[in-house]
Amino acid sequence: MRSNNKNITRRRFLKKSLTASLGAVAFPYIVPSAALGKAGNIAPSNRVTLGCIGVGSRGTHNMRSLMSFDGQVTAICDVNRNRRQAAKKEVEAYYAQKNQKADYKGCSDYDDFRTLIARDDIDAVMVATPDHWHVPIALTAVRAGKDIYVEKPLGMTIVQGQVLRDEVKRRGVIFQHGTEQRAMRHFRYVCELVRNGYLGELKKIKVGAPGGNQGAILKPQPVPEGLNYDMWLGPAPWRPYMANFCQSHGHWFIYDFAASGFIAGWGIHYMDIVQWALGADQSGPVEISGRAVFPRQGIYDTPISWNIDYLYSNGVRVDFTNDKQNPHGIVFEGTKGKIYINRSGIGRMEPRSLNRITLRPDEIHLFETNSDDRNFLEAVRARGETCSPIDAAHRSTSVCFLGNIACRLNRKLRWNPDTEKFVNDDQANRMLSASMRSPWHL
Repeated sequence: MRSNNKNITRRRFLKKSLTASLGAVAFPYIVPSAALGKAGNIAPSNRVTLGCIGVGSRGTHNMRSLMSFDGQVTAICDVNRNRRQAAKKEVEAYYAQKNQKADYKGCSDYDDFRTLIARDDIDAVMVATPDHWHVPIALTAVRAGKDIYVEKPLGMTIVQGQVLRDEVKRRGVIFQHGTEQRAMRHFRYVCELVRNGYLGELKKIKVGAPGGNQGAILKPQPVPEGLNYDMWLGPAPWRPYMANFCQSHGHWFIYDFAASGFIAGWGIHYMDIVQWALGADQSGPVEISGRAVFPRQGIYDTPISWNIDYLYSNGVRVDFTNDKQNPHGIVFEGTKGKIYINRSGIGRMEPRSLNRITLRPDEIHLFETNSDDRNFLEAVRARGETCSPIDAAHRSTSVCFLGNIACRLNRKLRWNPDTEKFVNDDQANRMLSASMRSPWHL
């Protein structure tokens, strides 16, 4: 509630100052419409100040989107000096073009996220670093009372997600997970059809996502000037610098930086929709089996391809593979119909009449928004809901990590979604957490 209280104080101050000014002069006092929140603008007293941590391709995309919805970026953090300075320049040029000089104090840049988070004038932070940094940075922000937008997936282990979930709830901060698709109308519509029984009894769900890559054999290189490599590694085990994983997207396929590779790195987009359709945002499967093909050489060591089977307590089976086996997207199969959907839209509906259904007021209606970025800022201002809250983020990420553990052990596992433990399996339970390089910890 810290940022909301501050905004109330600023609004009262603005009102008091305006009243005093009107009483002290005999001629009209003109206030620009932007200052009052008119003409589609957010009033300065209610504008969310943001720190953006990680401004690679995805982080820059998020930064631009948040600014377009009147979030005010006042700080940038990235371990790559050239990248953060380019982002800072873009931010300041944007606000200069928007003519917000009166209430905008400029943008600072840092290579250490702790300095950014320590600032009292920042309401919320956006985290778009590699996966191994998601939870440690988010935890630091939450403990400082900041609202957070965190890119997917939610960290590296199920225990990391548990710790962050508990802190978010304890501190009462706003949380948004960057899985995006709950803000897409066609995904929401299909999930509503499933939840309201229009497919009859749901029997099976098939999920297809892009597979992983095999890594080249690379040699260590000197750390480039302007890169804080030790901070980039952070809680991950130390290893010599290689441009392939640090300056490009190679870290997506290395266990130390993205524990399940594309099982969670891409698959979470669709597995999150599966969880939404099943009404399982505070639950998960009860049985998991999986097998995968791993690289035999090179620096990549996460699955190239996989086939994971989940069983839920209601009898629904979910078959999750890379897209060589299943179409890229989701197929919902019930006793009365079938739907195929992906990011492009609804591909097939059987029967076609499913496309003409209008839900009654007494049926299940899921959270509606057309932008997770705008939704986040609205939730920060109003202390309201987000489309991808912490429970959903943690459980959807957990489903992916459960599949990865099953693939690595190459056997069937039983899972208790209430206790969030494997049943009578010490080896599997040890894989729910991982150590972190000193001095970093949860």
